[in-house]
Amino acid sequence: MNEPANESAATALRTVSHDLPITPEFERFMAGGWAATPLPGDIRLPVADLAAARRAKLSARFPGERLLVPAGELTVRSNDCDHRFRPHSAYAWLTGLTGEEQAGHVLVMEPDGPRGHEAVLHLRPRSPRVGEEFYRDRRYGEFWVGRRPDLAEAERMTGIRCTALGSLPPGRDASTDAELASVLSELRLVKDAWEVEQLQLAVDHTAAGFEDVVRALPRALAHPRGERWIEGVFGLRARAEGNGTGYETIAASGAHACVLHWIRNDGPLNPDELLLLDAGVETDTLYTADITRTLPLSGRFSPVQRQVYELVLASQEAGIAALKPGASFRDFHRAGMRVIAEGLAEWGVLADAEGDFHRRYTLCSSGHMLGLDVHDCAQARADAYLDGVLEEGQVLTVEPGLYLQPDDETLPPELRGIGVRIEDDLVITAEGARLMSGALPRTPDAIEAWMGELLEG
Repeated sequence: MNEPANESAATALRTVSHDLPITPEFERFMAGGWAATPLPGDIRLPVADLAAARRAKLSARFPGERLLVPAGELTVRSNDCDHRFRPHSAYAWLTGLTGEEQAGHVLVMEPDGPRGHEAVLHLRPRSPRVGEEFYRDRRYGEFWVGRRPDLAEAERMTGIRCTALGSLPPGRDASTDAELASVLSELRLVKDAWEVEQLQLAVDHTAAGFEDVVRALPRALAHPRGERWIEGVFGLRARAEGNGTGYETIAASGAHACVLHWIRNDGPLNPDELLLLDAGVETDTLYTADITRTLPLSGRFSPVQRQVYELVLASQEAGIAALKPGASFRDFHRAGMRVIAEGLAEWGVLADAEGDFHRRYTLCSSGHMLGLDVHDCAQARADAYLDGVLEEGQVLTVEPGLYLQPDDETLPPELRGIGVRIEDDLVITAEGARLMSGALPRTPDAIEAWMGELLEG
């Protein structure tokens, strides 16, 4: 048997043990006979001008300093299989590039005297039709993972000067520099009109996914792992309409709904219980929705389920009413928790509504910023975000919940094991806030009517 023509070069490629060796004759054969396949001339990204304005804001914060914003690296899932790649949100925001082929790429902001900075993209060029990468490299070869733009095409797409990926110059690296990471988060707190449009698109697709789930309930109820059936139904909508889910779907039935981030989704569905579905579609531009509905699997709430649901809904309504420019970010959480505490006191679960004892049953904050990340702008400093004030153009969730643990002896038996969360996405406006996810019903009566229509259809 002939050995590989260049074993050391083959080793440098991302090949695996069961790949076949190649002969020199085959290598020469593969190097010729390929037609040119340029991308169309008009490939400039719709967001390219907005991305340039974003880079200018970043430049103004770090005069004279070289800045590196990596897209991130591929991560091994199992042996020689990688996780699906998603570029870092700061990189996507500054470049407009969102595809899986961005793995390993880096945006460098080079100091440029009075002009501030010149943006330079360090990219892996398109696989040339010489050598072995394009047909042998499982990680980067074009025949394995698809075509990448060449450097000239990438320049036309982004309006940014592009150079071949190699040794990078030293500078402040967003993946390790806390101050740079914080500034990049803070610059993204207020969304421009295009970003709000992308978020609305994500919300609309998510609403369609929730409708898919309700229609699928009869089959899910019949399956021994109905939660996973629900996850799969929503995932189909997310992949068909966008990049996928913006985070791992929570499909929690019964007492599983008391686990805030239940993503095992391996339980059966009981028609006497509730389903807490927390899910969001991520668009191809990487903006994600984040919506939760708690649904009666029978199609109708029992009296005690309705009791818990209506308290959470009243809490959410109070939180939404507190949203307006100039309000403290924490105001909507405080407003919602006052309602929860008072309700628990009325039920006799708490002696009174004072203090923070209600937190045993709510556990977490009632919302967060939303955008390219489901928990967006998380590296922003407290004075700009958590201890800051709301501004027009910010997008956030309002998502109070009650998580009444099945083993909590402070609760009457009929309340134990019920988990309810209601989560909606809102954009701050000059007048207050606009509900972006209003297409999905929120009141118990409206939910029952909506489910009935979908199940009958």
